[in-house]
Amino acid sequence: MERITEREFKKLIVNRRAGESLVFFRKEIRDMDLSGMDLSGIDFSLSSFQNTVLDGVNFAGSSVENVLFDGCSMQGSVFQNANMVTASFRYCDMQKCDIRGADLFGAALEHANLKGIISDEDTQWFRLYCPEEGAFLGYKKCFDDRLVQLLIPADAKRISATRASCRCNKAKVLTIKSLDFAENFDEAWSLINEDFVYRRGEWVEVKDFNEDRWQESTTGIHFWLTREEANRC
Repeated sequence: MERITEREFKKLIVNRRAGESLVFFRKEIRDMDLSGMDLSGIDFSLSSFQNTVLDGVNFAGSSVENVLFDGCSMQGSVFQNANMVTASFRYCDMQKCDIRGADLFGAALEHANLKGIISDEDTQWFRLYCPEEGAFLGYKKCFDDRLVQLLIPADAKRISATRASCRCNKAKVLTIKSLDFAENFDEAWSLINEDFVYRRGEWVEVKDFNEDRWQESTTGIHFWLTREEANRC
């Protein structure tokens, strides 16, 4: 990754022609105050912003795919129609950011301040992926390629972050089958916790369920909404 100086960075931004597309691929941007700058329509893929103030910055239409923003302040910044896929916003101050029309698949939002963030129906992977209400079915792959079908009841707590994987606090084990459906089993063991056993016909529950939806690798019953998604995990 190549570090770019503040002087060089701001010169390129100020001097770019109207409609000109800029590429800052694999650039290290650190120790800068870029508040209020127009950084729209720029490809920042695989770059990093470190100790950088980004309050009120316009990232509309930009690609920040797989960009590291951890700990940056970006209050009121605009990410309309931006590619935010797998970007890391851990501990960022994102109050009142505008993410309408943006794609946040796989974006890391642990401990980010999301108060007042603005989204719409075109914002991808920000709202819950699983049903917010009612009972529904879920699937998970366990040890030895055993596929567990779960009933997530209406009163179960359920959350998802920015991927297709979901978590809940309780579920009933309906079936346990081989991936080709040729065999049935009575038990299956979790791939993560070998002491957590799913038994056909029984309920499973996680008492210390973590209700913070943005923390993905944490306590809860992890599941997917389709067999195909579970098989790919």
